[in-house]
Amino acid sequence: MSAAVIDGKAFAANVRGQIAEHVQRLKDENGITPGLAVILVGEDPASEVYVAAKHKQTVEVGMASFEHKLPADVPEAELFALIDQLNADPTVHGILCQFPVPDHLNERDVVARIDPAKDVDGLSVVNAGLLASGEQGLVSCTPLGCLMLLRDQLGNMSGKEAVVIGRSNLFGKPMGQLLLKENCTVTIAHSRTADLPEVSRRADILVAAVGRAEMVKGDWIKPGATVIDVGITRIPHPDKPGKTKLLGDVDYAEATQVAAAVTPVPGGVGPMTIACLLANTLTACCRAHGLTEPAGLTA
Repeated sequence: MSAAVIDGKAFAANVRGQIAEHVQRLKDENGITPGLAVILVGEDPASEVYVAAKHKQTVEVGMASFEHKLPADVPEAELFALIDQLNADPTVHGILCQFPVPDHLNERDVVARIDPAKDVDGLSVVNAGLLASGEQGLVSCTPLGCLMLLRDQLGNMSGKEAVVIGRSNLFGKPMGQLLLKENCTVTIAHSRTADLPEVSRRADILVAAVGRAEMVKGDWIKPGATVIDVGITRIPHPDKPGKTKLLGDVDYAEATQVAAAVTPVPGGVGPMTIACLLANTLTACCRAHGLTEPAGLTA
């Protein structure tokens, strides 16, 4: 048995294509252009690369991209004044501040300052609470991307047993909530879970998000399960001195011999994160104007 590879790169490109069509329709029929504002504080190289990718993909789908670069020593009051300005700007439908931020700023306070209706990263306590309550909010991008991949792979997930390894507020908890919403029976496992391999083996859907390279071995996986690998660990490349290699939380070679389908690293979940950021911006725009939300791009 060899698992089907879940191609997140191709799926994300398809999602961006759908978004571009919706954006064009909004312009043609309503004269509205969805707008995404990204705030970058300081000069973290990885963040700069990520922000550039967001800008490029935002423009490619026809949205307005607003970039705000602030110095690393920007006072909190100045950052908050910018967020307040963006909250009040009707041309801006989504706001995100790229993390990490310098130590003198508190990430939780920054997220709390963003209008929950424009919190397209889905990180606010308000949006987390709406998701947990089964109400309409904006969902964190990476869990939303995983949900889209699972829907595409499995269709109806009702009654399936799902195990999420990792309980972070950023991913594990919202992923569990999304799977509950799909009528899965959900276990959120973590570092203190007794006999984690045995718990994992129960899963029809196994989602790993702990950041420990190749922790999940083939014998942790139920034959025929669908495996979503969210972990990313950089290691020195064994064959290319000075280069790095990306590994996921799942031992990919072993998993492909047991699972029905598995996401690779890279090229699996990663590309879906920015695609879902754009999807959330489109959704926020439609909600702000009382228009029908795009089908298939929300939780």
